[in-house]
Amino acid sequence: MIVNDRVTDYINSLERSRGPLLTEIASKARKERVPVIREETASFLISLVEAKRPAAILEVGTAVGYSTLLMAGAMPEKCRITTIEKYEKRIPEALQNFERAGESERITLLPGDAGEILKELTGPYDFIFMDAAKGQYLVWLPEIMRLMVPGSMLVSDNVLQDGDIIESRYAVERRNRTIHGRMREYLYELKHTDCLATSIVPIGDGVALSVLRERVR
Repeated sequence: MIVNDRVTDYINSLERSRGPLLTEIASKARKERVPVIREETASFLISLVEAKRPAAILEVGTAVGYSTLLMAGAMPEKCRITTIEKYEKRIPEALQNFERAGESERITLLPGDAGEILKELTGPYDFIFMDAAKGQYLVWLPEIMRLMVPGSMLVSDNVLQDGDIIESRYAVERRNRTIHGRMREYLYELKHTDCLATSIVPIGDGVALSVLRERVR
């Protein structure tokens, strides 16, 4: 954990129930080791959607649809979500969860590789949530920015890699070194791109919140 475990436990103890369906989806996903966002990150995501009041949301990485439904519950009635998922085995469960929640009409799931699908989208999206293959964030960023308009929010999850991001590449496991290097490059790009205002928040596994500026400063 990035933040002291006791602090995180206390924060999560304050949470109200998200309802039986979302509680069931999250519990089942974690038991089966499906990657879903942590509860403190879920609260942060909901607050951002409530504050932004987006018209169109893009999510990269559906998994079983937990974060998708969290956003659907916070977004305005006329807002729509487009979500992308590559792992075929999870798609039927996500679609079933959308149906159970009564949100199928407001959510469109696009199956396939995000790198290819992003090139075909026209947008614009005023809220984008990235929670997929961490090693691809930097690769996807140009297409993501193309789909944004001034004021659009980009929320990138899992950017601090349980704190490993601060370590030398030789201090992380060999199999994780490529992702470690790419994530460092991604965060540098977010912080040094003039048209983005980015804050890196040490919550959950690390969240980067970027807003597209009206003009380059």
